[in-house]
Amino acid sequence: MKIALIGYGKMGKTIERLALERGLEIGCVIDVDNLDAFDSEVFMQCDAAIEFTTPATGFDNVARCLRRGVPVVSGTTGWQARLPEAMDLCRELNGSLIWASNFSVGVNIFMAVNRQLARIMNAFPQYTPSMTETHHIHKLDHPSGTAVTLAEQIIDGTGRITSWAEPEEGKTMEPGVLPIDHVREGEVPGIHTIRWDSPSDIISITHSAKNRDGFALGAILAAEWLVNHPGIHTIQEMLSDISGYDFN
Repeated sequence: MKIALIGYGKMGKTIERLALERGLEIGCVIDVDNLDAFDSEVFMQCDAAIEFTTPATGFDNVARCLRRGVPVVSGTTGWQARLPEAMDLCRELNGSLIWASNFSVGVNIFMAVNRQLARIMNAFPQYTPSMTETHHIHKLDHPSGTAVTLAEQIIDGTGRITSWAEPEEGKTMEPGVLPIDHVREGEVPGIHTIRWDSPSDIISITHSAKNRDGFALGAILAAEWLVNHPGIHTIQEMLSDISGYDFN
């Protein structure tokens, strides 16, 4: 299988290393200085593309892949507002797309736990949720796409949490709003902590990434899977299919 890498930063290089270890071939590497490579035969002969770039370029890169008939796995966050547009384009061109806020297998297990815990907490209003996400100083968007996905799960699972917001100094958070704090420090790959606080106790769940390998491997698994599953899919569909456990 031949993969195109779009974005050749730390994540792109990690994907390259793990893909080669799995016996895959890197057919093409596209970064900010060679965008004309999207029009090359080498790119269009790739079986799938894996895209990790920036919020400002994520949509355009996905659209370029779809217009050239290359299935694309995108892990870039911060452009979700244009995701419906990308999905419409994918349908129009009969393309293949998986976008996820986080491709880590561990994070998606964590999300399954978060979803179930939120459903349980719907019956116990004495518990109030909050979230903190910590990432490296190079991450531009906040809160992280993973944090937003976790927040949406909590909103879907509880009738009393209706929205999320980042706390503002001097302002009190309204009831029913989930606060998401963000921290940017050092080279932290990613830590997400969700706390349910009551007058009697605190229930806390945390996922802490040790490195980028888990994110990269999940994206590679998604690319391998997408080649044989055309259309628009989610990371939950892929993990459910390969594991036999319902991640939805």
